[in-house]
Amino acid sequence: MSHLAILPFLLPIISGLLLMLPPLQNSIQRQRIFSVASGVVLVIASAWLLAVTAEQGTQLYALGNWQAPYGIVLVVDPLASLLLLLTSILCLAVLMYACAGEDQTGMYYHTLILLLVAGVNGAFMTGDLFNLFVCFEILLIASYALLIHGGGKQKTQASLHYVILNLVGSSIFLFALGMLYATLGTLNIADMARRLHQLPSDDLILVQAAGMMLLIVFGLKSAMLPLHFWLARTYSSASAPVAAMFAIMTKVGIYSIFRVHTVIFGEHAGELANMAQSWLWPIALLTLALGSIGALASANLRLLTANMVIVSVGTLLIGAALGRADASAAAFYYLLHTTLVSAAMFLIADLVARQRGKAGDRFVAARCMRQRDLLGGLYFIAAIAMVGMPPLSGFIGKALLLQAAQTFAEMVWIWPVLLIASLFGIIALSRAGTTLFWRVSGQCNGEGDKAASIQILAIVLLLACSPLLTLFAGPITDYARQAADVLHDPALSVDALLPSLSLGAE
Repeated sequence: MSHLAILPFLLPIISGLLLMLPPLQNSIQRQRIFSVASGVVLVIASAWLLAVTAEQGTQLYALGNWQAPYGIVLVVDPLASLLLLLTSILCLAVLMYACAGEDQTGMYYHTLILLLVAGVNGAFMTGDLFNLFVCFEILLIASYALLIHGGGKQKTQASLHYVILNLVGSSIFLFALGMLYATLGTLNIADMARRLHQLPSDDLILVQAAGMMLLIVFGLKSAMLPLHFWLARTYSSASAPVAAMFAIMTKVGIYSIFRVHTVIFGEHAGELANMAQSWLWPIALLTLALGSIGALASANLRLLTANMVIVSVGTLLIGAALGRADASAAAFYYLLHTTLVSAAMFLIADLVARQRGKAGDRFVAARCMRQRDLLGGLYFIAAIAMVGMPPLSGFIGKALLLQAAQTFAEMVWIWPVLLIASLFGIIALSRAGTTLFWRVSGQCNGEGDKAASIQILAIVLLLACSPLLTLFAGPITDYARQAADVLHDPALSVDALLPSLSLGAE
């Protein structure tokens, strides 16, 4: 059993704890060097794990060598390895950006970011629902502190609402886990899928209720309609690197929907097969539509970016609603794209706000920015990618989702909503760019804070991933399809994860 599989979870925890000890705690420069170095090592470990998974298949790591379904097992399949690398790249960029001074606005910034990453990575790797709950709590506790990092009335109000909603979600999660364990006798995801076929008909209604409760919990985490109302205010009030890091958190909810409602309650679940699909269809389309309207109505760039995150949630839910491997593969590719581009746009909004004086990133006339050409170029690339225009990765992701709609009914519902939402995004981002970079009051006299080189480098790192996703679209989409095939095939997502039971059956 290789210990490589546990590194993406263990490394950020150990690094975060070491940052709280002398001599690192006493020097902000040492903290920065150590945290960025940890981010680089995390990217290398995640990339290495992805290569191993691509070559050898799903990696299992049984903690304490207690085998599934009785022990705690980490499962690194193609989907998990892809998302681990995504999280690692995002973490590195956020840590780099914060080194320009954001990490001095409060205590333990680097530690909290690394603990948040540990929770996210653990959620992607865990093989059972109880440890998914545990990882949710780890990332949520870190996010509570990060959201209020630096203080301020607006952050405090947004943090209070965020904490209350997630406490409610955690309570529902626990009730659902209790119902599932009482009826199925296990919380291991693969074992639950196996035992679902042996369930007495009298218990089906309890499992169905618990499954729908999980959909509510994951819907709250992913900000799907009507549980989306917290996201725009929360993300727009957070500091820029924190908002950028939060771009991955809605994807944890989306991932959980794919994992639970495909492996456990997918097409092979007998009487409970695809029980969430009839709900996901209208929710996905309405989330997409409402996010687009919110983008048009946004008063500043951070709020616009937050609403575009809601648009991306609706787009990803379309892939979940279709419930086929090709649609899931398209959603996974689009997930990579939208997470990185949304994070970059939050960072760009921060630099724009710093150079426009009291106007901030609001869509009003303001003084000329000191680095208008540089920031305008970065904004243009991010906007093109975000709305899905060629030749960047957003276009490929949306094209794959449109292609996944096979029947006439699917095309009638998906194509108009997705294309009109893209049009609304073009209008909103075009208006934003025109106002921010062209409506200038007074002369350009070089005032305002100049962006640090490491901040620009962090944004370039995130934006460079979009053309790379386009340039290597072939192998990346092939790997995404492999991830989707593993998710949808019980022989790979269930039987292969329970070797002890399989050997016993033989």
